[in-house]
Amino acid sequence: MDGLIRRTVQRHLPWSVHVDLTYRCNERCIHCYLDHEDHGEMKTQEIKDVLEQLALAGTLFLTFSGGEIFLRADLFELLEFARSQHFDISLKTNALLIDVERARKLRELSVRKIQISIYSAEPEVHDAITKVRGSLERTLAAIRFLQAEGLQVKIACPLMKQNLTAYRNVQALAAELGVPYVLDMTITPKMDGDMSLLQLRSSTKELLPILEDASLNPRACSPDSLETEMISTGSATSSGIESQAYEDIPCSAGHNSCYISPYGDVFPCVQMPVATGNLRKQTFEDIWFRSEEMNRVRAVRESQLPVCSKCSIRQYCERCPGLAQMEGGDLLGAYERACELAEVNARIAGVANPVSAMHAQRLKQENVRSIPLPMAAPEIRIGSN
Repeated sequence: MDGLIRRTVQRHLPWSVHVDLTYRCNERCIHCYLDHEDHGEMKTQEIKDVLEQLALAGTLFLTFSGGEIFLRADLFELLEFARSQHFDISLKTNALLIDVERARKLRELSVRKIQISIYSAEPEVHDAITKVRGSLERTLAAIRFLQAEGLQVKIACPLMKQNLTAYRNVQALAAELGVPYVLDMTITPKMDGDMSLLQLRSSTKELLPILEDASLNPRACSPDSLETEMISTGSATSSGIESQAYEDIPCSAGHNSCYISPYGDVFPCVQMPVATGNLRKQTFEDIWFRSEEMNRVRAVRESQLPVCSKCSIRQYCERCPGLAQMEGGDLLGAYERACELAEVNARIAGVANPVSAMHAQRLKQENVRSIPLPMAAPEIRIGSN
C-alpha cells in the first residue's frame, strides 16, 4: 500500500475525495462547525459532472458526507452514478433516515463503509448533543438494518465536555455490535472562523485518563508502539490512512486528497479553510493542478516549518496544518492545542520535562523580558563648579 500511496503523492493523483452533498441536517449537534442553511447547493447534474471529472483525474476513494446526505432527494441517483464511475464509496451519516429499504439499496449499490457518530450509549447524553429526542434509538436501529444487509459500519465518537466520560460505554457498544470504533478528540472552529465551539473542547487535564490508556492512545506510550494499531484517537474527518509515503509532508491534503463543498468550492481538506477554486467556474483539473493556493499547500514540508521542525518532541505531536491555520492563523505555524497534547503524550511516554518548541520559544521571550535592565550610572561632570 505504501508504494501505491507514494505514487499518488508523487504524481499528485487525487485518489481520495470527500464531497459534502449538503450542509442541511436533521440534527443540530452542539459542536457542529457548519452553516445548515442552503445557499445554493450543486444540482444533480452538476454533481454528476464533478464525479465524471474526478474519475478522469484518477479518484478511487469517494466519501459522501454532509450535513445529512439522506436529506438529498437524489442521493440514490448520485450513488448509482458514482458506482458507474467505479468509485469505492463510503458514507458519513447520522443514519436517522435509514430504514430497511434504504439499507437494502445501499447494499445493492455496493457502498463499502458507513461511518456513524454516536456520542454516548446513554440516550440522554447522546440526544442532548444532537438536540433530537430519540436520535440514539433511531441511529442504533439503522445500524442493525445496515448490518443485516452485510454492510460495514464504523462508529465515530467525537469527544467534548458534554460526553467526556462516555467513551467507554460507546467502546463497549461498538464491541457488542461488532463494529470498529474511532475516538475523535477534535473539536474545530466553525468554517466561518467563529471560535466559540472551542469552549466545548475538553482540556488536556480532562483528557489525561484517555491519553494514559494504552488501548486508546498507543502512540503516547513509547516510540516502539507507534506502529501499533488499536482504538484510533484521530480525527473522524480524516482519511484514516497513514503511510510512510507522507514523510516530510504534513498530511495527504492537496497531495492525493481534497474536499469539495455543496457549493462546488474545492479545499485541500475539510479542516483546511484555504479555498483553491470553484467547480462552477473552473474544471477540477484546472483547480487541482494549477491553483496557486493548492500548490502553496502542496509545497509545504515538515522540515521547513519555522517552529515545529525544531521541536524535540515532534514525534509525539499530531499537528494539523488546517487547524494551525484556523487556530493559530498560520498554515506553517504551531498552535496551542497541538503543543499541549504533544507535551502530555511525551510525558506519558517517559520524556522528562517535555517542552514544545513553541512553548520553549515563549519561555525564552518571557525570560528576556523579566531580566532587569542595568541602572544608569550617575552623570559625572568634570571641570565645573
